[in-house]
Amino acid sequence: MKLRSTALVNGFRQSAPYVNAHQNKTIVVMLGGEAIADPNFGNIVNDIALLNSLGLRLVLVYGARPQISQNLEKQGFETPYHKGVRVTDSAALEVVKQAAGQLQLDITARLSMSLNNTPMAGAQINVVSGNFVIAQPLGVDEGVDYCHSGRIRRIDIDGIHRQLDQHSIVLLGPVASSVTGECFNLTSEEVATQLAIRLNADKLIGFCSLQGVIGPNGNVLSELFPHQAEEILRQRATAGDENSGTVRFLRGAVAACRSGVPRSHLLSYKVDGSLIQELFSVEGIGTQIVTESAERVRQATIDDIGGILELIRPLEEQGILVRRSREQLEQEIPRFTVIDRDERIIGCAALYPYPDSQTAEMACVAVHPEYRDSDRGTNLLQYIQQQAVQSGIKTIFVLTTRSIHWFREHGFVEADVTALPDAKQELYNLQRRSKVLTLTLNGRVMRLPSR
Repeated sequence: MKLRSTALVNGFRQSAPYVNAHQNKTIVVMLGGEAIADPNFGNIVNDIALLNSLGLRLVLVYGARPQISQNLEKQGFETPYHKGVRVTDSAALEVVKQAAGQLQLDITARLSMSLNNTPMAGAQINVVSGNFVIAQPLGVDEGVDYCHSGRIRRIDIDGIHRQLDQHSIVLLGPVASSVTGECFNLTSEEVATQLAIRLNADKLIGFCSLQGVIGPNGNVLSELFPHQAEEILRQRATAGDENSGTVRFLRGAVAACRSGVPRSHLLSYKVDGSLIQELFSVEGIGTQIVTESAERVRQATIDDIGGILELIRPLEEQGILVRRSREQLEQEIPRFTVIDRDERIIGCAALYPYPDSQTAEMACVAVHPEYRDSDRGTNLLQYIQQQAVQSGIKTIFVLTTRSIHWFREHGFVEADVTALPDAKQELYNLQRRSKVLTLTLNGRVMRLPSR
């Protein structure tokens, strides 16, 4: 019992910074029809209720693609797709409205549940749906009439904010009306993406059957920039996978990030608690797509040597870093990661792997003095961690004389020299007496509460 209690206390303490960071943040959550049909959906609803109780401003967008397809099949209707969008004729529209309306009632009922033996006991959540989204027809494309398939014309942003200010959850589906009084079938991805953009949301969250975006080595990719996500989309298109849930969400996440939404998250709807683990833990559990800026963390090239030398020379002269010659740096440049701001190198770090020991050294960590009052050092560490995880590295170690507390704040623990690989022990400088600190990776990358 004591061990279980300790784990609970440690987990609660760890989550506190993330709880504070997410209060009063606007979050758009996209619930695809596949997620709603999964047995774990009840747990997702409980977690959404928990987020509401913690002060997050929530807009839920639900889809009904599999439910609509199932109902159409039962009634003997066939609806073709054009460019990944269902062509919705008048008969199909009635089925769409029936399926979407049923899901709206079911989700509202689940969010209204308040049984004493459930996580939603005493929640008293107000769920608001309405004509916040006005639609218009997609029209005709390449001779194909989309009929009652539509797109967003406008969104009542002020109306949604008024409901969020009242601590209500706003629930919107894939059917919206037009100014002419007609109904149109929209894609939930477009609704969620446009809501996130126009609400200036802090996050867009979606669900898929896997843990997130899976990399070539089978691990979940913890973080992607939009240009990296676009490359994955191109690869999926080449492979003929253009309409999976992951692909549809990635398209929306890229558009959202390009339009100013700081972070989009892709999680598994099959994993109990994935929403809570992603938002309130150090490592997260899924994939986040983050906004790019004029400042980039990237692999160093031979053209960066001058900038790296300019950055590290003052630290070498102060004895903070071990001196490297230009020739040595040229040989080791593939090991380096840099922060490039307007073509100026303002930060760097290197990763030296010891594959036999499944460990690696993080060395030559430097940030320009003008840019140290930020998270740039942490960004370098995250990038290095991701490199190490993808290379199968289990632990990272550093040797430092001045930055002990910084590394400890970021999860490193002090260790003895004997914790170093044998080859590194032989090179250990007894005169410098550098402190040894290690970080266990566990296959995931640390994330900041500010995310």
